[in-house]
Amino acid sequence: MESGIDGVNPKRILVLNGPNLNLLGSREPTIYGRLTLNEINETLRERAKELGVDEIDFLQSNFEGALIEAIQKARGRYDFILLNAGALTHYSIALRDAIAAMPVPVIEIHLSNIHKREEFREKSVIAPVVMGQISGFGIDSYIAALEIAVRKLQREAQSNGGI
Repeated sequence: MESGIDGVNPKRILVLNGPNLNLLGSREPTIYGRLTLNEINETLRERAKELGVDEIDFLQSNFEGALIEAIQKARGRYDFILLNAGALTHYSIALRDAIAAMPVPVIEIHLSNIHKREEFREKSVIAPVVMGQISGFGIDSYIAALEIAVRKLQREAQSNGGI
């Protein structure tokens, strides 16, 4: 792998958003906030640049298969995936299996605290196969996930002699 701007291996991150997240800003703003998905993505893009991320890409889909394909294609292309699977979090075994099959680490993200919501939202079928879960902090859930991913990649590069 070639060196990035900061002398370590390139940091390439994919941000995936599932069903109905394209409605952010107008969808139940008391739960999900008033920021649109585009505003969240732009904030992440700016923070990624500050953190020295070489590439950050975004995909939102209301279709389970599109998210699964994006996860499968991430191998060798991305170093980390940040995933807000939306409602798929609670029932998509296919999404869970796609994550489990890939060597790319995934951080599960939720704007709201899924453990303080309806009972059916408390269970995440993807939680056992992701690196960790951040929920309940609005846009800060995304920012925290990005910062953690970058720190993990920096530590990995250091342990491999990259710095």
